[in-house]
Amino acid sequence: MSYESEFRLKSMREQVYDYLRVQMNEGRIRPNSFLNLNEISKELGMSRTPLRDALFQMEAEGFVTIFPRRGVVVNGLTLEKIRNIYEMLGALESAVLVLVAVRFRDSDAEAMEKLNQQMAKALAQNNFSLFYENNLKFHNTYLDLSDNSEMLHAIKIRKERLYDFPRNKAFVKEWEVHSLEEHRAMTDLLKEHDFNGAADYIRDVHWSFSVQ
Repeated sequence: MSYESEFRLKSMREQVYDYLRVQMNEGRIRPNSFLNLNEISKELGMSRTPLRDALFQMEAEGFVTIFPRRGVVVNGLTLEKIRNIYEMLGALESAVLVLVAVRFRDSDAEAMEKLNQQMAKALAQNNFSLFYENNLKFHNTYLDLSDNSEMLHAIKIRKERLYDFPRNKAFVKEWEVHSLEEHRAMTDLLKEHDFNGAADYIRDVHWSFSVQ
C-alpha cells in the first residue's frame, strides 16, 4: 500500500472515529446498545474498512466491545469502571504534577486560581459548558507542562469516558461546589511550592472515588 493510500485510509478512519464519538457525546448512540454497522457505513458513504479500523481504536480505548459474529456493543459505565477510572486518573495526574514540578511557575498557580474563579461564576450562572471548559483548562495548566504524550493521552481518554458518554448537560451543584473547594486547596499547595502535597491531594482527595 502506498503512503498516499495509507494517509487517505487514516483520514477516513479519523472521520469515522470523530463521527461515532460525537454521536455518543450527544446521546444518539446509547451505552449498552449494539451499533448498526451497515447503517453507519451507508450514512457516511464509506466502506466497512475505515469503520472497522475506527472501532478497533475505540475498543482499545474502552468505548466499545467487538464480539465476533455478534456485533459491536457500546460499553456502559458501571460503578466499578468509574472507580477504576478515578484511581487511574488520580495516579496519573499526581505523577505528572511531580514530574513537571521543576517547570511549574508561580504564574501557573495564578492562572489556575483565576480559572477556578471563572468556574465559580459559571456555576452561579448555571453555565455548564463554561464550567466544564474551565475545569479542563484548570487541570491542563499543569498537565500541558508534561512532554509524556502517552500519559497525557491516557488521561484524556479516561476523562472522556467519564464526562462525554454522553456529555452531561447539567450540574450536580453540591458536587461542583466541593470541586471548587478542592481546586482552591490544590492551588494553595502549589503556591507554597508543596508539589508532593498537591500530588497527594490530587490522588487521595480530588480523584478519590470514596471521597467523591
